[in-house]
Amino acid sequence: MKSKLILFSTIIAIFILPISSLAESFGPDNWHQYRLNSDKNAVFDNGSEPLEELKLKTADEIRATPVVVGNKLYVGNHNSGDLFAFDLTTGEQLWNSKAPNWIHSEMIYNEGTLYVGFGNRYFQDNGIRGTGESGVLAVDAETGEEVWKFNTEGEVMPTPAYKDGYVYAATGDKHLYKIDAETGEQVHQEELGSTVSMSSPNITGDTLYVGGSGPKPYMFYAYDLENDSIKWKTPFKDVVAGLDDVPVAVSDNIAITTAVEGSYEDPNHKIYALDTETGEINWEDSFGKGDMVKNNKSGAPIIYEGNVYVGSPITKTFYAYDLKTGERLWTFKDEVMKAPPVAKDGIVYFTNTVGVVNALDAETGELLNSKELGGTLAPSGPIIINDTLIVGSQDSNVYVVPLNNIVNSIQNGDEEPSESNETSEEEVAPDADNNYLWYAVLIILAIAVVAFIMKRKK
Repeated sequence: MKSKLILFSTIIAIFILPISSLAESFGPDNWHQYRLNSDKNAVFDNGSEPLEELKLKTADEIRATPVVVGNKLYVGNHNSGDLFAFDLTTGEQLWNSKAPNWIHSEMIYNEGTLYVGFGNRYFQDNGIRGTGESGVLAVDAETGEEVWKFNTEGEVMPTPAYKDGYVYAATGDKHLYKIDAETGEQVHQEELGSTVSMSSPNITGDTLYVGGSGPKPYMFYAYDLENDSIKWKTPFKDVVAGLDDVPVAVSDNIAITTAVEGSYEDPNHKIYALDTETGEINWEDSFGKGDMVKNNKSGAPIIYEGNVYVGSPITKTFYAYDLKTGERLWTFKDEVMKAPPVAKDGIVYFTNTVGVVNALDAETGELLNSKELGGTLAPSGPIIINDTLIVGSQDSNVYVVPLNNIVNSIQNGDEEPSESNETSEEEVAPDADNNYLWYAVLIILAIAVVAFIMKRKK
């Protein structure tokens, strides 16, 4: 009898163990704000194997960072307002729906619902930024069908943020909106007095941080989520652009942002570190001067292991700073860069407007390798999910690349990643649902075999 139990247990274990490993989701369970984390270093790792290299084709330019939840990727399009969901295990497009205007916002996720801002950069005659329809759209993550729509007077190009049942949206009509995540009803409306371009709200603890533009002076805000009131605001009297474009990075009670001082003809790009309790500027530094760029005029920072990493589109240089002291650690000269970087395992990856991702030693700034992807990689920033770098491009593709293919690639010998709609069955992972069905059948067969053997012995 004991030998029969051992045989039975062994057979069941052989078939159940692969199922338990397949059942694990590739990405996080929820994605509540721009670039997932307060430090804006969008990295998630649960031990899953990296994905195969491929391209996911969408309808138009991608200027929003892709979002990964479970085994699915969500991304929206500039111009067309198309919204897409893909299965990352197969590269299959799951659904395609549409928003009323441009999508520059991430599609943040909470418990089966996606929330995305929509709107454009054009100004109305009354000075409000955003023409046509603007607002926040909630869609069912399984089907792409609309759950609710909340309209605003100005654009919602920044990514909204979710916390404790509410969605917070900063807008081109100089307000911050608090929306019930389930019903889409307005709960509170706070007048900021500043237009928010692409400075996606950062929620750290019970405080929301966001930067805004004129009328002068440009202003940086800390908003108390518990009391629905402005906690403090810091004016930037010499800033002429960029503060409203930068999603702030926060870590160790320090908020990092960048902006352009001087003039459009003679721009001076700067970085600032603010005390999150008081709004006082702890330290600041000038990247230097260069040529002004169109749109997204300021670099987006991340914080990684006590250092700040950020690229300047004005000086075409990538920088590393000590978070607490403001000491400049190293620089790396490159092309125009606007997107936030991402860092993991001592390597920082940043993309530029000529379609290249660079891998640098995070401690020294030494270039380890470069890999050309395609299009303009801005302002959509790269993320890393289980040693897989994922980034959207203005050539309408989402590029999915294992980190080893970047660090170890030979620039001239890279093979083109396969298009998702042209990938053969041998080039992609099998569908997870089909795997579960096959393993269930095998378990039933195994049980039947064991029962037959036991019956025969009797």
